[in-house]
Amino acid sequence: METGAVKANGVEFGYLAEGPPDGPLALCLHGFPDSAHTWRHLMPELAADGYRAVAPFMRGYAPTGVPEDGAYQGGALAADAVALHEALGGRDDAVIIGHDWGALATYGAAAFAPERWHRVVTLAVPPVAVMLSAFFTYDQLKRSFYIFLFQTPLAEAAFGRAFVEGLWRDWSPGYQDVDGEVERVMDCLATPENVAAAIGYYRAMFDPDRHAPRYAAEQAAAGKVGERPVLYLHGQDDGCLGADAVMPDGGPAGVLAHLPPGSAAESIADAGHFLHLERPDVVAARIRAWLRA
Repeated sequence: METGAVKANGVEFGYLAEGPPDGPLALCLHGFPDSAHTWRHLMPELAADGYRAVAPFMRGYAPTGVPEDGAYQGGALAADAVALHEALGGRDDAVIIGHDWGALATYGAAAFAPERWHRVVTLAVPPVAVMLSAFFTYDQLKRSFYIFLFQTPLAEAAFGRAFVEGLWRDWSPGYQDVDGEVERVMDCLATPENVAAAIGYYRAMFDPDRHAPRYAAEQAAAGKVGERPVLYLHGQDDGCLGADAVMPDGGPAGVLAHLPPGSAAESIADAGHFLHLERPDVVAARIRAWLRA
């Protein structure tokens, strides 16, 4: 797998890449607490279909730089995705795939600049409207304790390897390679500045108007239903955002009501929050079929 770097939206992004340089861009965006390595199973599959799969390390996650503007709200992440499409030579046949925070960036980028993306895939975090309604159930509030912790001055002191490992084990209880994943995450968050950036994503949830003048249009798009159909996948055993909250009736109707016409939603059995790592063959097959359709 190749490594590289590119300047986009004022940030120097490190990335992993695989596939022919002239192939359609497949931009793969990771979440928290994770890294671009999370796509290492999917990227060869995309490359086999002719895509130029590129997985950037998100803003603030080394080797990507910590952004000078200090912005981490959904609008900034969407702006990054659009800028990366431009910087990486994307065309109108590009596709965008996002997990967790990468999913939120994907919704925003696809709604803000639909002409740039042929197909859209999101994992583990549903559209904002669904997430907000799911968030306030009692069980989900317990799962989301870390979000409230991250609003306090205790966040940086609590954050460390043991904390990250605990999240991974809670969120994907059946996954067997937690130690390896945590090692990759801690490499990306090795400095106080990187840790502050990762926590900054969550603090921006409660202060979305910060930096609003620069990212106002992207921020507005992030909360809208776009026009490009979306494939949404969610692990049935997700311990971060429970399937019981996202799909309370066991079906996709609630999610599909907040996605563009022609979208699809499916829960993946025997998988938690990091479903693309836990069941890589199943997830890759679903994504590849969606991109070919």
